[in-house]
Amino acid sequence: MIKILNKNRQYVAYLENAFNIGYEKTFNQIWGASFSLPLNDPKNEECKALYYVEVYDNDEYIGLFRIVPKRTIKNESTEIVTYQCEHVLATLLDSSLFQYHQTDNITTRENLQYILDQQKVKHWVLGTVSFTRYFSYKWENENLLSALFSVPKPFDVQYRWTWNTQVYPWVLNLVPPETAVTCEIRERKNLIGLELEENPMGVFNRIYPLGYGEGINQLNIAAVNNGVPYVDDAESIAEYGIHEYIWVDKRFEDALTLKASAEGLLKEWKEPIANWRISAADLSSRTGESIDKLKEGRIVRLNVEGFPVTDLRIMKESKPDTKGEPWNVQLEIGNLNADLGTTQADLQRRQQINELYAQGATNILFIPYNDNADPDHPVEMKFYLPEEFVKLNKLLLSFVMDKFRAYERAIGGGGSIVKSTSSGGGSQQTSSSGGGVATSTESGGGSTQTSSSGGGTSSTTSEKTFVQLNVMTGVPENAIGSDNYGNHLHEVQIPGSVFDHSHTFTIGSHTHTVTIPTHSHNFTIPNHSHTVTIPAHTHDITLPDHTHAIQFGIFKLDNVPSKVTIKVDGNTVPYTVTNGDNIDLIPYLSKDSEGRVNRGWHTVTITPNDLGRINAQIYTQFFIQSRGGGNF
Repeated sequence: MIKILNKNRQYVAYLENAFNIGYEKTFNQIWGASFSLPLNDPKNEECKALYYVEVYDNDEYIGLFRIVPKRTIKNESTEIVTYQCEHVLATLLDSSLFQYHQTDNITTRENLQYILDQQKVKHWVLGTVSFTRYFSYKWENENLLSALFSVPKPFDVQYRWTWNTQVYPWVLNLVPPETAVTCEIRERKNLIGLELEENPMGVFNRIYPLGYGEGINQLNIAAVNNGVPYVDDAESIAEYGIHEYIWVDKRFEDALTLKASAEGLLKEWKEPIANWRISAADLSSRTGESIDKLKEGRIVRLNVEGFPVTDLRIMKESKPDTKGEPWNVQLEIGNLNADLGTTQADLQRRQQINELYAQGATNILFIPYNDNADPDHPVEMKFYLPEEFVKLNKLLLSFVMDKFRAYERAIGGGGSIVKSTSSGGGSQQTSSSGGGVATSTESGGGSTQTSSSGGGTSSTTSEKTFVQLNVMTGVPENAIGSDNYGNHLHEVQIPGSVFDHSHTFTIGSHTHTVTIPTHSHNFTIPNHSHTVTIPAHTHDITLPDHTHAIQFGIFKLDNVPSKVTIKVDGNTVPYTVTNGDNIDLIPYLSKDSEGRVNRGWHTVTITPNDLGRINAQIYTQFFIQSRGGGNF
């Protein structure tokens, strides 16, 4: 049964005369449907382009579609109008992500919501999201459906898009698919015919994924894959040998996301592509058993003679005529090319995106710097790495040391200032004597000097009285006899009164004349020191108002520093020579937790051990994206 709704989703017609009603449901892709009407059916007027169509398989609701191509055939035997329809999921093709969009460190649900928020008409809302991943995504000039489909591409597990179009806004879900066997195809039961196509040329067990960029700057996965630029499968290589494939998708700008997508492709590509095309009978309408319902997305067990029992997913389900042959269902089972992202339509879409996608180019930047420096004032070179730097290939420092340079010799004075300086006193200082030297001075002699006498006076001495005077004779020479008789002494005692007397004398006037001959005096000064105590004091200095004339010119010191210290973002570079060429600074730049050079400001300092002048240059090679905030 077919029902027609206008663009406001209001029912406008039931097509009871519709025939050749068919539909095609493909796993994780836009579904399609078709129907025909007699040319003379008046309800053709209600089947307008982009009107909505509800399609039923008998009483089972298949989905909501919209009319796209319309083909009319009229000849002698046929007068019909055939309508092709696409699922309303295609309404997401009507809105786009214009220019550049990027999301980082948000969940899968938040990414999907971000995309749906860009709808011009809010047809779709987000329902169940069973996955939480934190991949980074970047889109540019891309429709919303393509952006939505890109979100789960990096997943390393299977996923399924489901939807509910019986409510409005329509609800979109991202959930895990069925993993248990829920239906079967068996010979002599519901198998009508099968065709198996196996293509070993589709085996690729080593994939080199490449993303945005060009040449050496093209994104690969080595940085997030232990230095290995590919992913591979050892079991497949052991069985089929190495089959390499270079997979390029320039929409990827994050290495982790690129790697995850490559791993998902490897799971599909490591085995020969086997497509089962099966014609079967859907017996569920008669038996009422779920095991007989052959629907897209279900896991079916194939039990066919000549083949091993195999469990595979139904990737595509189509019925050519729900009225005439409601039991006839065509199935594609297994590795459907479309699910691998290699259909012609997807390739064309990627090609269109890549043509619009901003890549970028390799650039070279020189940063020169010249300045004086000393141990306390180093040369400081600041430079900025913007976020648009995708890759920093080289950052090299070259420099030479020169003599310190000045451009004047004096500055203007500011006189009429009185300053008092501190004395430095209040301490004792001892100086060396300089002694140990003999010196002879001149006498000044060779002259006659006369002194006054002070004479012309008389003086009388006082009386002097002795108590007694004893006079004793000696022993006569050659006396003979003993001591008692021959040797003897004679003593006379004179009393002191006999000697009482006085003396009177007169000194006449006179002078004394002294002659001093020419002479000198010699003396020796021994080693000695002088200790001086200087008390605390200040000095007052008055400067009169004055100026100093400036002498302009270029003046250089005679010496140059003998070594330098180089630091990059505070990290010391093991290089001390006073000149150098192409010193690699990247190992010393500040980096984030993943070892990537931080975007923003960086500083290089060169500190000499003396006054000097440094001429330096930083050479930078980088890859930058063709993105920005304006076009000026």
